[in-house]
Amino acid sequence: MTITVDPNALLLRSNDLGSDSGTLIEVDVARAGWQFTGLTVVKLATGERWSRETGADEVALMPLGGRCTVECEGQTWTIGERRNPFAGLPWAVYLPRDSTFAVTAETSLQLAICAARAERKLEPKLVTPQDVNVEIRGAGNAARQINHIIEPSFPADRLLVVEVFTPSGNWSSYPPHKHDVHDMPREADLEEIYYYRIDPPDGFGLQRLYTADGETDAAYVIHDGDLLLVPEGYHVFAVAQGYTGYYLNVLAGDEPVRTMQPSDDPAYAWVRATWSDDLNAGITSWRDIAERVNGPAGQFPG
Repeated sequence: MTITVDPNALLLRSNDLGSDSGTLIEVDVARAGWQFTGLTVVKLATGERWSRETGADEVALMPLGGRCTVECEGQTWTIGERRNPFAGLPWAVYLPRDSTFAVTAETSLQLAICAARAERKLEPKLVTPQDVNVEIRGAGNAARQINHIIEPSFPADRLLVVEVFTPSGNWSSYPPHKHDVHDMPREADLEEIYYYRIDPPDGFGLQRLYTADGETDAAYVIHDGDLLLVPEGYHVFAVAQGYTGYYLNVLAGDEPVRTMQPSDDPAYAWVRATWSDDLNAGITSWRDIAERVNGPAGQFPG
C-alpha cells in the first residue's frame, strides 16, 4: 500500500451536531482511497429509527453509548448498556453483506458502524460483553487495555474490530508498528481506521504516522471525535496526563487468513523485552493501570 494523498488529509473531524441527531463522521472506501475498510458514527435520539443496507460490506454495529434494537433478516437484538465508551464493555451485532437492517434507539445513542468489503455472506451474530476478550498489553506507561470485539477467530470474512483504552499519560500502539506488507507470518497487509474519544473531552492525544523511508513523518494533535486513516506506515499514540484516550480500530485486508499481525519498528522493538506478566499482576482494566502508574497525579479534582 502507498499513501497517495497529503498526510494532512488523513485526519478527519467529527461534525458538531449540538443536540441534533445525524451523522457524526463517515468514511467509506471511496473517501479513504483504499479497498476494504469504512466507519460511520451516528447520533440518534430516544425512539429514533435509522436504516441502511450493508451492500458489499459486512458490518459490526456497536453502541459507543446508549442502547438500541437492531432488526435484520427476521432477527432482532437489543444491544448496549454503557453510557459512553469509558463506562463498561461493548455490545455488538455482526451483520453480513447484502442485508437490510434497521436500528431503533432505546435511549439516546451513539452508534458505530464498522465496515469491510466482503466476498462471503455469513450469518449474523450477537457479541455480548461476556464474549469480549479483554487484554492488558504492554507495561508501565505503555500499558493499555484492549477489547477484542471482532477478532481473527470470529466468523467474519475480512472485518476486524478492537477498542483500545490508553490511561492517563500512557502510550499505546507501542512499540510503533505497521501492517502494510504481505509477509506472513511476520506481517499482514491491512488498512486501519482510528476513531478517537478523549475523557474528559477537552483533553488531547498525539498520534505519529511515519514510514521507514522518511517520505511520510506526520504528527497529529488528536481531539475527541477525530478519525485517522492509516493506509501504511508505523503508528503510535499517546494521551495527555489527566485524560483517558480511547480509539476504535477497524481493520481489513486481503490476507488469506484473518490476522492482525503487525511488524514493530526495529528501532523500538527492544522495549517489548522489558515487559513481563508480573509487572501487570492484579491489573484487570485501564483504571488499574492509571492508578498504578499515576496514583493521584493527574486526577481531575472532584
